[in-house]
Amino acid sequence: MTAKIIDGKGIAQEIRAELARKVAELTAQGKTPGLHVILVGDNPASKVYVRNKQRACEEVGISSTVHRLAEETTQVELLGLIEDLNNDEKVHGILVQLPLPGHLDEEAVINAISPEKDVDGFHPLNVGKMYIGTGGVVPCTPAGVLELVKRTGVPIAGKHVVVIGRSNIVGKPAAFLFLKENATVTICHSRTADVAAEARRADILIAAVGRPQLVKKDWVKPGAVVIDVGINRVDGKLVGDVDFEEVKEVAGAITPVPGGVGPMTIAMLLKATVEAAARG
Repeated sequence: MTAKIIDGKGIAQEIRAELARKVAELTAQGKTPGLHVILVGDNPASKVYVRNKQRACEEVGISSTVHRLAEETTQVELLGLIEDLNNDEKVHGILVQLPLPGHLDEEAVINAISPEKDVDGFHPLNVGKMYIGTGGVVPCTPAGVLELVKRTGVPIAGKHVVVIGRSNIVGKPAAFLFLKENATVTICHSRTADVAAEARRADILIAAVGRPQLVKKDWVKPGAVVIDVGINRVDGKLVGDVDFEEVKEVAGAITPVPGGVGPMTIAMLLKATVEAAARG
């Protein structure tokens, strides 16, 4: 059996097309969605991520502004900019590209963003709302993972979902999103006694731990859906947390790296910005 390849790039393109129509409607009402991205310093990877986000915004008609700040920008200066953007009615989404230089307090910066404009879904108020099921902005990558599974037509209710990784950005929120869809969810982490045994029980396996090709074919139940969130560079090549060539022989469906979850993360960022504009 060879797994169905889940085309994250294609699904993300469908979502962008849907969003472009919504943006056109909002623009006609005088409410063009506006995303402001703050980039501090010269981190090469961050520059690439910001450029990709800007291009995606342009594609769907979102007004995108990048604030490029020097490495030595102070906490006071950064918080002052965020306050200005919070008070600007034309700004619907604010995103601070992480990581920040070491002298800046990431937690204080995230907390300073208005929860209504926190399109990354990292503000504690949004996190709390997500966990108790009362709305709020959901982190983009877990939202993209759920959307991928839904649009693939895979049933979720009653299924066993195993999430490998317990980060606040992906692992934990992904687990709660699938729990909300009535799955039975297990979270595995570095202290889990036998991760492979837990993974083999999964109908839907989500790998989000940041270890290249950790998940092998003997970790996967035949026919399982495998979602690979990992992005690792090995010998100049991008690979996921799943050994794709091995696992595709036993899985029912699998996301590639690149071209799987990555494009969905940006699509969900665009969606969060458009929804913020619609609320505003």
